[in-house]
Amino acid sequence: MSEIVKDAWKQYLSQLQLHPLRTKAITSGVLAGCSDAIAQKLSGIKKLQLRRLLLLMLYGFAYAGPFGHFLHKLMDIIFKGEKGKKTVAKKVVLEQLTSSPWNNMVFMTYYGLVVEGRPWGFVKSKVRKDYPTVQLTAWRFWPIVAWMNYQYVPVQFRVLFQSFVGSCWAIFLNLKARTVAIKAA
Repeated sequence: MSEIVKDAWKQYLSQLQLHPLRTKAITSGVLAGCSDAIAQKLSGIKKLQLRRLLLLMLYGFAYAGPFGHFLHKLMDIIFKGEKGKKTVAKKVVLEQLTSSPWNNMVFMTYYGLVVEGRPWGFVKSKVRKDYPTVQLTAWRFWPIVAWMNYQYVPVQFRVLFQSFVGSCWAIFLNLKARTVAIKAA
């Protein structure tokens, strides 16, 4: 079994080297799909909602993976040659003040319009109502992840790390939403 894992990892590293954007996009899509499948099962959904799963995979593939790829390239350009904890702190602050709010807004809009198929007026109202809470919650969790990512993770694995943690985060949020819905019922 360990030979299979070693070979798969070797192949992944090769693809990451040859086709970094494509590999990160596919990885992000697959992790988003796995996350949603787990979240659906843990939240008590009897039959897997395949459409929802595929739309979340599409989000990971078409947006989250490529966005992360180019974000980390941009960070390397902005902080070219800078090292140390001060630079890591600057990267975390910059990410949390720019891409974190943007990504939450994009995801909430995508989820409402595309995944749930809601009308624009409903989605706009829901985002207006829920966005501040979502962003404040994100600022309690994601700076720690960003710090670890910039401090300890090699640049080629940052999107993988972020996508993996994002998958765990999505499962947590799904379960939290289910708990709130059960309490309300």
